[in-house]
Amino acid sequence: MRRILSSITDGKGFDLVLVGVTMIFLLALAGLPLVYNVLLSFQEVDMFNLAAFQRPWAGLENYREVISQPEFGLVMKNTGIFVFGSIAGQFVLGFALAIFFMVKFPFASTIRGVFLVSWVMPGLVVGAIWGLILAGDYGVLNAILQSLGIIDGTVFWKSDPRLSIWAVTIANIWLGLAFNMMLLSVGLAAIPRDLYEAAELDGANGLQRFATITVPMMRSTIGAVLALGLIYTLQQFDLFPAITEGGPANSSTVAQYWAWQWSFRIFDFAKGATVSVMMLIFVLVASIVYVWSTRAEVRG
Repeated sequence: MRRILSSITDGKGFDLVLVGVTMIFLLALAGLPLVYNVLLSFQEVDMFNLAAFQRPWAGLENYREVISQPEFGLVMKNTGIFVFGSIAGQFVLGFALAIFFMVKFPFASTIRGVFLVSWVMPGLVVGAIWGLILAGDYGVLNAILQSLGIIDGTVFWKSDPRLSIWAVTIANIWLGLAFNMMLLSVGLAAIPRDLYEAAELDGANGLQRFATITVPMMRSTIGAVLALGLIYTLQQFDLFPAITEGGPANSSTVAQYWAWQWSFRIFDFAKGATVSVMMLIFVLVASIVYVWSTRAEVRG
């Protein structure tokens, strides 16, 4: 015992203690619930046997029933639109803002800090704000578009089945914009300025410098941003009950909101766990991409 205590106090075993505590924390609060959720998807679970230790085994029946639902295709389509639309919008606008704020001008840091407000606000608050902005009769967005002459009549962003999923996507782009800008700004700041000066002396224009210097030097950062964006977008839930509640007619229902509906509206917890496990596959893919994109930084 004295040898163990001395190894901790002199720093030799302190790193093992830190790793051990972190692993126990992750196992207790993340690993066990994850395993429980996976087991739940292979069982028959309802309100009456939810607290039971042993439940009837269903095998792959839950997965077959979820896939055979008539709204399954629409939910997967909405999830794809929401995920890829959000990631593309957040990345493109975040990259543009990161490059813009690399230029030194008065109050640049202050203005950049204002953008961080969207990241620290709770999702329900953001959803409530965007619910007012996207309202058809009195929404701010319609008023702006009409004043600019872009639209003539009223656009019902939240209640039109063709636009409802895009309404939530726009709100999510605004919510994650600051996070993308912040990470991409760090990647841009790490690129040596000498490379740009040398390329400019060689006659390279701005687009050529961006394609030959900025993008290759930020490959790991871009991979990390896209992977984290996929993970965070698949976890996004608060915007849907606050803006559209999945409607109308499931036109804005995505996988994560569908899983909640199965579990806490229909009280079929096994089906909700099944949809969550399906989403877990995409999260694992994104995690692998994230680890692969940051491997050079870890080795360094």
